[in-house]
Amino acid sequence: MNYQIQSFAEYEEIYKYSIENPEAFWAEVAGHFQWQKPWDTVLNWNFKDPNIKWFEGGKLNITENCLDRHLESLGNKTALIWEPNDPNEPSRNLTYKQLHTEVCRFANVLKNNGAKKGDRICIYMPMVLELAIAVLACARIGAIHSVVFGGFSAQSISDRIQDAQCNMVITSDGAFRGAKQIPLKPIIDEALKTCPSVDKVIVLARTKSAVNMTADRDVWWHNEIAKVNSNCPAEITDAEDLLFILYTSGSTGKPKGVVHTCGGYMVYAGYTFSNVFQYQPDEIFFCTADIGWVTGHSYIIYGPLANGATSLMFEGVPNFPDAGRLWDIVGKHQVNILYTAPTAIRSLMQAGHHYVENKNLSSLTKLGSVGEPINEEAWHWYQDNIGHKDCPIADTWWQTETGGIMISPIAGITPTKPCYAMLPLPGIQPVLVDEKGEEILGNDVSGNLCIKFPWPGILRTTYGDHERCRTNYFAAYPNLYFTGDGCLRDADGHYRITGRVDDVLNVSGHRIGTAEVENAIDMHHGLVETAVVGYPHDIKGQGIYAYAICLEPPEDENKLRAEILAIVTKEIGAFAKPDKIQFVNGLPKTRSGKIMRRILRKIAEGEFENIGDVTTLLDPAVVEEIKAGRLDR
Repeated sequence: MNYQIQSFAEYEEIYKYSIENPEAFWAEVAGHFQWQKPWDTVLNWNFKDPNIKWFEGGKLNITENCLDRHLESLGNKTALIWEPNDPNEPSRNLTYKQLHTEVCRFANVLKNNGAKKGDRICIYMPMVLELAIAVLACARIGAIHSVVFGGFSAQSISDRIQDAQCNMVITSDGAFRGAKQIPLKPIIDEALKTCPSVDKVIVLARTKSAVNMTADRDVWWHNEIAKVNSNCPAEITDAEDLLFILYTSGSTGKPKGVVHTCGGYMVYAGYTFSNVFQYQPDEIFFCTADIGWVTGHSYIIYGPLANGATSLMFEGVPNFPDAGRLWDIVGKHQVNILYTAPTAIRSLMQAGHHYVENKNLSSLTKLGSVGEPINEEAWHWYQDNIGHKDCPIADTWWQTETGGIMISPIAGITPTKPCYAMLPLPGIQPVLVDEKGEEILGNDVSGNLCIKFPWPGILRTTYGDHERCRTNYFAAYPNLYFTGDGCLRDADGHYRITGRVDDVLNVSGHRIGTAEVENAIDMHHGLVETAVVGYPHDIKGQGIYAYAICLEPPEDENKLRAEILAIVTKEIGAFAKPDKIQFVNGLPKTRSGKIMRRILRKIAEGEFENIGDVTTLLDPAVVEEIKAGRLDR
């Protein structure tokens, strides 16, 4: 069996084999990686508890697979290219040898500062090379990294550190993002007021801004690096030892720590990267995600490096200094594969065609899309203007919980169609079910998307709360993993994801729980109750529409809105701010007190005709009042 699929016929053959012989299939894939000791059993599993273990008894270190095994043949090949926020600042490259050296040195810094195997380490940094080095250094010593996106607030960081009981934080004085300078260290200082478990903070000097350094707790990265050498043998981990915790929004207010383990995650991230993007040895791969999200974990760091690829990471944002920045980076570094989000594509499309004209995009061979389903208009614009009608688009569907891409075209090998994730990758067994959990067979059907057999990248638990993992993913439908997404399968058997079926929003590719936003808004002393829903947004995909009941009619609605937005920014982060806040006298509720968000969604969308029966509501008149006050009618 080829590790990389070569043709559509081969895809069909391998897919069939992977479903009929899943353990044999994944054992063959895993055989392409380096193990200190082979596994005893390929798979033990049940979806009831759930209890899923891949490659049990196998011993490895993921950094040996990402770095050490490439040193002899690819040591002088560029592993990471770093493009800074400011286009006038020079970019930096690290070869595999150099990256190996830097990772080993920083791993020794971690050990010098008391870190050991099994410790949880929070990383809150800008998109600089040192972020990738820190992630790999944690994995090198068997510590568990928990990367927190640089846009989160002090309260959100505190929640995550407390949940994981981290004893160390790696951060930076600040970050450059677009025209802004963001103070990261002060945010960490604020967060740590409620985090007694943290006894060491390592601080990278990026912006050179003045920061407070707490004696006996805070140390500078550059001072610590000067004390160590680059000799750091990799800590041997079991395949099922924890590799990282990554927090994602749930439908309740508390973020949940998705757990991925060393062996299965490595195999899955590596295999999917090689196949979906059909990576060739000399290609430059540019994923525009932040490493604070799972896309950055799997397709900036682990997937590319496990395959000896060259991966480009970008510190800035797509519209700084102007909306041509991504296309400038493609030309400057001769990028071959571009993997970005529909939100970015839509905003750059809206900025105007003149930002794309005269850009050198001739090096591109493949395009990818991630974070949410891409709409047809953006798909065609991406293909026509960026791919020049010559680059296949891999519209990838997957989740933090899946560890890697699940349903997607294989670039240039399997068919594509706008808005469709198309076909499952080998080893992935999707099913559509109705509300009762009955499987919906055949084509030209739609239902709730579930997976009926485990894959190596599947989450193992939610950190410290296995029952939450069970109820979130495995309790809705017996013996199935429930994705939380609706899906249709067309007449040809191709899959199209239709969006969340629970109360989780997908805003610019960030999953945000409605309850999380409601909890933050409700902190305003002038409000009685809040309900948050999503609505179609031209750029973000989904916007956030908030309905709020006030204690007293506000004297100045705009002032109150500004106060609410400030609270949401402080509690969660600016990316979770509602786009619209409508003040109402009441909310549509059933007689049992349940808020009918379905009705609020329809009003936010302007679909007044499809609201349905309101006679069973506690106060049907409130619906007419909300309709009359809808913003941007």
